[in-house]
Amino acid sequence: MSSLSVVIPCLNEAKTLRQCIGKARTSLQKSDLDFWEIIVADNGSTDESIAIAHEENVILIAVQTRGYGAALHAGIMGAKTAAILFADADESYDFGEIDRFIAALKQGADLVVGNRFSGKIHEGAMPFLHRYLGTPVISFIGRKSFGVSLGDFNCGMRAITISAYHRLNMQSPGMEYASEMIAKAGLLKMKISEVPVSLYKDGRNRKPHLRTWQDGWKHLRLMLLLSPKWRLLFPALFFLITGSILGSLLAFSYVKVFNLVLDIHTLYYASIFFIVGFQLLQMYVIARLFGSRTGLYPAGRFSKLVYNWFGFEKGLIIGGGLLLLGFSLSIFAITKWGNVNFGPLDPVYVFRIIIPAGFCIALGMQLIVFGFLMYTLQQLELNSNRNALNY
Repeated sequence: MSSLSVVIPCLNEAKTLRQCIGKARTSLQKSDLDFWEIIVADNGSTDESIAIAHEENVILIAVQTRGYGAALHAGIMGAKTAAILFADADESYDFGEIDRFIAALKQGADLVVGNRFSGKIHEGAMPFLHRYLGTPVISFIGRKSFGVSLGDFNCGMRAITISAYHRLNMQSPGMEYASEMIAKAGLLKMKISEVPVSLYKDGRNRKPHLRTWQDGWKHLRLMLLLSPKWRLLFPALFFLITGSILGSLLAFSYVKVFNLVLDIHTLYYASIFFIVGFQLLQMYVIARLFGSRTGLYPAGRFSKLVYNWFGFEKGLIIGGGLLLLGFSLSIFAITKWGNVNFGPLDPVYVFRIIIPAGFCIALGMQLIVFGFLMYTLQQLELNSNRNALNY
């Protein structure tokens, strides 16, 4: 790594922009890089920010699409170097610490993320909720969801190689851009390094662009979207296991625990739980397969196993068997009803027949449809491979 661009997103940062550019230039001049450049990605400033960029003789890129992510993306795409470092223009980060990121890039990192907690957070630099709730929670979820060991998912000072950036296919125009970058890098098994950085109270004389609750929710929502395990698989397992246990216990008789009696009402919810769990599991498989097709994340062992093994025939056989069982139980229940001239029945007795009957019918139809969907995906891939060979 012999060249680096420093990209500074800017929206009305006249008070601090010149100082940031100066610190970045001083650090770059001291480095052993063969080539470097400073880019200001302006997102529609109406103050003197644009004039300052011209006066400082840096590259200015006007970004029409509003948003932190949109500004950074435009700046990065305009770079002419092998790697990019970016940080905010409000003096909250010290561009004098660029050398730490350069060293990590030279050691082979694809993405280098600053960690404010292992560095120094100066007084007044980070709001209480961000420091003790927002960032720790998002970082914890990120570590569990994407297999990375970072301690600070929200740090705004980072460096990335241009080749790695192109692989990420970034989409977020807003503040959630920061989480998307780490999430996708983790899913793609990129080499991610972390370096300590200092965080200072920003030098603005106005409110920051970051909105605590709105942007925090956007970060969390994006991470859930990119992590089907948390969004689909874990809830699926909860419903499947809970439904299976309760259904097995209550299929033939009630269960009494101290003064608590679990009977047909609980059996009904057990069947609903299992069906919901199975639906979520199907969506998880589809999401993983779709993600692998779009390059978002790998398909995963379980999804590949289902995709390779389960098709229309198996869905038809297994699902058809369940349908037949469900209709047979339904006919049996109708027979019992007919024995009393279609009059009143013992609800406890009859519901132990019709709840499993309805469960088998619903699950059987789901399996048939899911088998057809898997078959369709398999045929699409087969046709795609044939077209590629013909080409």
